[in-house]
Amino acid sequence: MTNIDTRCVAVFTARSPDRVIREGGSQAWVLDANRVRKTPYLVCIQNLHNDDRDFSDATEPHGSVFLVGKIRDVVPSADDPGDRWKIEISEFARIKDPTNVWMAWRNPVKYGSLEHFRIDVDSLTFEPMPTMPQAEAPRATTPSDEVTPLSFAAAKSGLAAFYGVPQEAIEIVIRG
Repeated sequence: MTNIDTRCVAVFTARSPDRVIREGGSQAWVLDANRVRKTPYLVCIQNLHNDDRDFSDATEPHGSVFLVGKIRDVVPSADDPGDRWKIEISEFARIKDPTNVWMAWRNPVKYGSLEHFRIDVDSLTFEPMPTMPQAEAPRATTPSDEVTPLSFAAAKSGLAAFYGVPQEAIEIVIRG
């Protein structure tokens, strides 16, 4: 057995392996960013029971480890900025024989070791993250282009803070 640091953070995610890879990691988590930055591995465990199909594209057996990533950084989440984080990975290994390891913990983020989740680091074959396509050439902007897209959760959070009311008191209606 290799004598390496096998500490990890595991996330119970409703996103598919392809989406985690495409997005460069897993998001939008409430976690201790400084602690995760010092942790070598991300373990993705599938949550197949999320009914929000706009959010969930889960494909693997429920409760199983489907992907292990080498953590590159922890950055604010684009999905839900504020107190949520994205765990970026530099390399990933798909798990060929998924094993159900989820023990119905209260929190979808769990700290441990690869061994705790029945993962043998020596059996993993890591691949580099795919290179993302080059960004389009910059174009002239108008004032409306300067508005950053916003999720409902982020909008509600900001409006609640601005008006000093609970988020539950905010309703957003879009008419097209």
